[in-house]
Amino acid sequence: MARPTEIASLTGEQPFAEAGAEVLEARAADLLSHRDRILDVNDIEGVHATRVASRRLRAALEVFAVCFPRRPYKRLLKQVNELADALGERRDRDVAIGALLQFAAAIPEADRAGVDSLAERLRTEQRRANDDLAPFVQPERLDGLHAAASALAEQAREQNR
Repeated sequence: MARPTEIASLTGEQPFAEAGAEVLEARAADLLSHRDRILDVNDIEGVHATRVASRRLRAALEVFAVCFPRRPYKRLLKQVNELADALGERRDRDVAIGALLQFAAAIPEADRAGVDSLAERLRTEQRRANDDLAPFVQPERLDGLHAAASALAEQAREQNR
């Protein structure tokens, strides 16, 4: 699993809003770091890492909520939640397929037909979930989410001044 970006500039002396701005920017950048691998069903770690990054971003938003103007905060949180839901739908299929393949490898060849049939059905669901995810991870949408996070961070800094 991808580790979150370390934020070396965080200190215990800085104002809470400044810390919130820095954490928000770092977590938004982490979300983008796997963008080229998200829709690759042959490399399921891309969607997993992005899902984890979306959860970290959501947590940062929630922890530092008091630092951000309400409307832009709610808008960004909604976008992050929608993305996380779409990522979760795809990830659920990835995990189920992996478990079935592991199970199939451990059973006699004669018993694998049913497991293979179920795995194929899950691959169809995986492709459908991937199609549903695609609009959420288009470059312009992810860039917009990143820009919204950066703007929110800047607003937190301005309110702190």
